[in-house]
Amino acid sequence: MNIEQRQRRLRLPIPDSRLPIAVLAAALSIALLSASGIAFGHSPRELLSILISGSVGSTFALQGTLLKSIPLLLTGLSVAIAFRAGVWNIGGEGQFLAGALGAFLAARYGMIAALAASLIAGAIWASIASAMRLWRNAPEVLTTILLNFIAIHLLGYAVNGPLQEASGKYPQSDAVPMTSMLPMLGDLHAGIILAVIAAIAAWFLLYRTSEGLRLRASGFNRSAAKWAGVNVDAQLVRAMAISGAMAGLAGGIELLGVTHRLFERFAAGYGYAGIAVALLAQLHPLGTLASAFFFGALTTGAGELQRTAGISSTVATFGQAIVILVMIVFTRSARSAGVSPAGVAASRRHGRAEER
Repeated sequence: MNIEQRQRRLRLPIPDSRLPIAVLAAALSIALLSASGIAFGHSPRELLSILISGSVGSTFALQGTLLKSIPLLLTGLSVAIAFRAGVWNIGGEGQFLAGALGAFLAARYGMIAALAASLIAGAIWASIASAMRLWRNAPEVLTTILLNFIAIHLLGYAVNGPLQEASGKYPQSDAVPMTSMLPMLGDLHAGIILAVIAAIAAWFLLYRTSEGLRLRASGFNRSAAKWAGVNVDAQLVRAMAISGAMAGLAGGIELLGVTHRLFERFAAGYGYAGIAVALLAQLHPLGTLASAFFFGALTTGAGELQRTAGISSTVATFGQAIVILVMIVFTRSARSAGVSPAGVAASRRHGRAEER
């Protein structure tokens, strides 16, 4: 039985395209950001021009956008995998930090060891939430958020205590060894290749393997998945571990390729931004490639807005919030109309017809 036949047996919908909604969300966020410039005495066209030129208008700007896109792509993949499996992992921020800490501690053994440690640390940190869900029925939304705060304070303690730089002057660690740093590809580091490979691997896992089918089945309908013989508890554990590993890898790559040292506020909101990346990508691993680039451009362009027009770079966060709101509103509207964007309603009607 091939993947497609198994998908029909489980009555899993083959998601149709929601690209128009995603495009609308992105366009609306840019339009509102441009219009907000009126309050600062700038025309929307002027701000849009600054936003574009500051993100993709030069080789330097494009490189900055790509650097921002790398952690966003991996945290977006983290969220997409978890949400596809029906697991509400909001802990990307904490898993990102856990991965960075793991990479730093293993950096003395080389780059490969540091990257592997970031994957393992992120997976372990996420698995705490799945263990609490299975053993104490604690909702993963709550536990992953709480674990974010624990990771933030753990990092703060580390860079002010045992991992603080030798001089003791600043709340940061020493730089990782040169041998553990990611190789450079021009002005970009090799993490961009790892991130793209991770996106392709996630797509292959979810849509070209029986394991991915079981993950998606558990997220679509736990009862139906159980009826089909899927161990949904095991899928929850696997989904959280894979999701955490992706976020942890993002932290490791950011450490080894960009900052080279740990410091307070290391995560910079990448874990939470991954939610917006995943939603705009319709929870599709390959869609996160474009979505991460969009948010990377938005972040880089917002920095140029601050330098040129005096508008705070936090407008990038405003843009992320707009995307999330638009996606939620349109998804709920589609469901209330009886047409799920992913074809869920149609699949359920088809299933009831078969039962008759």
